[in-house]
Amino acid sequence: MSRVTIVDLGYGNIGSIETALRRAGAEPSRSHDPARLADAERLLLPGVGAAGFAMQRIEALGLVGTLRAFPRPALGICLGMHLLFERSEEGDVPMLGLVPGEVRKLLPGPGITVPHMGWSSLALETEDAGLNNGDYVYFAHSYAAEDGSATIARAFHGRAIPALVRAGNWTGAQFHPERSGPAGRRFLKAWLDS
Repeated sequence: MSRVTIVDLGYGNIGSIETALRRAGAEPSRSHDPARLADAERLLLPGVGAAGFAMQRIEALGLVGTLRAFPRPALGICLGMHLLFERSEEGDVPMLGLVPGEVRKLLPGPGITVPHMGWSSLALETEDAGLNNGDYVYFAHSYAAEDGSATIARAFHGRAIPALVRAGNWTGAQFHPERSGPAGRRFLKAWLDS
């Protein structure tokens, strides 16, 4: 059974992520202790909230170096994915810089609402994410990363939305696997088995 340590920033959707990890066969725990996080088998950086506040919490807890140096499989979800990038327009703050690019506000348009909330289908560039082309997964966000070389799956909402990114040992999911039914479970299981 994989052990996943969730980075506990003191807020967010940690309970639903713990439940989803258990269903996928993992043993989750929570911590904000840098030494414990550095020794984790796997890390998960959750996300609900604002980028500026999340980075303030990461800095206040002394976690920037720990997260940047973590060498084993790690996953950022939604805001947790945004934190992996170099910068975000949300609060105009520098992020962890683990994935090249910036996070920008989504723009409304004809038939395009902001926030992007609900189910969108995926276009995949990889076969090892536990997902299939056309799988529907659940999104809830007003900001999105730029599409770039780290993107391994996309959704479309007025523009291409990186739904999955990968850089080194870090994977980022813009969608919420814990709210994405069977596709979300398959994704988490594939990440746990990677």
